[in-house]
Amino acid sequence: MEGLEKLRPVGRLEQYSTARHQAGFYLNVAVTASYVLPDKFHLSLKHYVYHACESLIAEHPALSAIPAADDTQQPYFVRLPQIDLDRTVSFKVGELGGSSAVTEDGNPVPDPELQALLERQHNTPFSAPDTYWRLCVLTDPSNPRRFTAAFVFHHALGDGTSGKAFHQTFLRALESAATQSMEPNSLIRSPSRPMLPNIEQIHPMPLSLWFLAKKIFQAKVYSPRHPGLWSGGKIQTEGSTLVRLVSFSKSLVTSLRKVCRGEETTITALLQTSLARSLFVHLPDHYTYLNCSGAISCRRWLPDEITDEVIGVYVTDLEESYTRTATLGDAGTDVSPWAEARRSRQTIEAALQRKGRDGGPNLLRYVSNFQQEICYSKLGCERDKSYEVSNIGALSCEFGPEKPRIEGMVFSQCASVIGNAIGVSVVTGGDGCMVLAVTWQEGVVDTALVEDTIGYLRGELGRLAEA
Repeated sequence: MEGLEKLRPVGRLEQYSTARHQAGFYLNVAVTASYVLPDKFHLSLKHYVYHACESLIAEHPALSAIPAADDTQQPYFVRLPQIDLDRTVSFKVGELGGSSAVTEDGNPVPDPELQALLERQHNTPFSAPDTYWRLCVLTDPSNPRRFTAAFVFHHALGDGTSGKAFHQTFLRALESAATQSMEPNSLIRSPSRPMLPNIEQIHPMPLSLWFLAKKIFQAKVYSPRHPGLWSGGKIQTEGSTLVRLVSFSKSLVTSLRKVCRGEETTITALLQTSLARSLFVHLPDHYTYLNCSGAISCRRWLPDEITDEVIGVYVTDLEESYTRTATLGDAGTDVSPWAEARRSRQTIEAALQRKGRDGGPNLLRYVSNFQQEICYSKLGCERDKSYEVSNIGALSCEFGPEKPRIEGMVFSQCASVIGNAIGVSVVTGGDGCMVLAVTWQEGVVDTALVEDTIGYLRGELGRLAEA
């Protein structure tokens, strides 16, 4: 890293990710989009992708930044002088030409090649002096103007919303690239613009005395584990990330959104509840308690420069719990999910109203050694979270008849060695279809349990949408 321009210190929330990556406990995030180019795009796909990437690198300074000294407690960002697109962008010709098949219930069948690509990427770390992001392009052999682009990035560079921002910028850049006839450059000079501030620089991240006292007591004195909690296997480094994609049609999502509105809840709250129901159905009866976590974007209450179209890490967390009785009812009864879904929405709304106060990231100021305290000290311990639901919402873009457009999207994360046993990442693409990316660590959760849970969830959401 000698001789590279020093940008700014890594913030505490960003350091949570640099430490986990350096320890091999959490590698990356990905947001993927399927593109369709209009007929006027008659040059090679690489021509347009490279031109678009040059525009993105100029607009988003995070794309030319990498963390340095991430094995210490004072990491900082440095700027790469240039980016070699031949090393950052890859192209692979799809063998199946994408997936246009639908299931018996009318939902799209996820592309198995994309699922395999994401599984490989979520098991591949970053290393200097290469960029800490990759763009993996999967082409359609039957249509040269259709392709899928997976933006895979280090979590210290951006959050889930950042991935969506990347594709919104990329879409605009593709339209501009249509007028570029010159051969694109593969070596792109990095911009001189400063990185955006980290969240600690622009938000006080306050802690109430009650919240702080409770967390100190749990950490230093006593933190009882619920005897019926299911949280997968103990924390271990062995085991790769496994991925399953689950797609829901536009018509189902539209119906589900309408039903949720009538029941005074949201799709995110319903997903949290229905996943709890699906797990309880397939777990042994002695598991009576589940802990769910979620991520909330802080951008809505940050300064105006931090919009949904910039790349950075601006999130906080929330927690919710579910009991078998409240979620499924007593043996032999059939309880509706709506009461629990409404309660879950209230928890989400309460977290939003706190505007970043009393969030888990706010406690990172008390961590002295990120790798030791957050990662290595947890090995062999029981985890305290069952699953996560992180929903980055729907893509908001206008598509004209003669402009490039985005159809399906996928938001996915690697498994977290110290985090939830199961991760569920959610996004709704330009085609109106909602995709869940379910990830878990091999050896921590049984694959059969994940498959059974997905199957039950499919059926439940289908039934609720028809109600």
